[in-house]
Amino acid sequence: MYVPLVTPYAADGSVDLEALERLAVRVLDAGVAGLVPLGTTGEAPLLEPDEKRAVVDVCARVGQARGAHVIVGSGTNSTRSTIRAVEALAGTGATAALCVVPYYVRPSQAGIIAHFEAVAAASPVPIVLYNIPSRTGQPLEPDSLLRLANTANVVGVKQSVGAVDVGTLRVLAEAPADFAVLGGDDPILFPLVLLGGAGAVAASAHVCTRRYVEMIECGLAGKVDEGRAHHEALLPVARACFAEPNPAVFKGVLAGQGLIATPDVRAPLANASPASVEAARAAIAAAGG
Repeated sequence: MYVPLVTPYAADGSVDLEALERLAVRVLDAGVAGLVPLGTTGEAPLLEPDEKRAVVDVCARVGQARGAHVIVGSGTNSTRSTIRAVEALAGTGATAALCVVPYYVRPSQAGIIAHFEAVAAASPVPIVLYNIPSRTGQPLEPDSLLRLANTANVVGVKQSVGAVDVGTLRVLAEAPADFAVLGGDDPILFPLVLLGGAGAVAASAHVCTRRYVEMIECGLAGKVDEGRAHHEALLPVARACFAEPNPAVFKGVLAGQGLIATPDVRAPLANASPASVEAARAAIAAAGG
């Protein structure tokens, strides 16, 4: 289980690095395998370059101290800028880069493959692909994904296609054994792991963290009944926490728990409504979180 950390803000709108460090330590204490800063949940497109570097520095320091993976969100919709982003990870302590399919420009499959081949060749750290067509406007098709799974320095994928579909099943069955398919759709993490997934990158694991870890461990060990109990208890949590655009509800909950100073997100995102935050709190409480 990997947690894509929120980026907390202080009352003046600056990045609250102390709160970020506390969150990182907290989820690692609960048993997660690693941290994923600067992802969608971390509002990466809304951070300044110096803020991004500070976030990476904090997470890398905590990760190194705890022997945890730190997979840094580094993808853009430009091959050149993505290469610059991954090259900047040299010497930071990051263990991998999470690189999304180029968004908005909607390249062809050949263009996507060439993009990731160029990024992987230039990167000082291994590349984890991020396939999330609902955000990028373009899927990484199974044939393309399987080709990249056999590319040097490409070690896995965060698969967020909204379902355990036929394409995902093909990748699980046909990718090399050392290629990690990580679930990225929080409501369906357990079935994906049961079918051969290596784990998950889940924003919902900011809350009920230990139970999410246990669910994934059950999936990896084939403990179907025990894992299904976790899955059924956590499904309402995932649904409630994504009731508004990510990460607004998570920040509202974390602020209510006193773990971050404010529930604030940056424009054009809007803070979560009190009703959504309260519904998430109720689901978390019911799941034992």
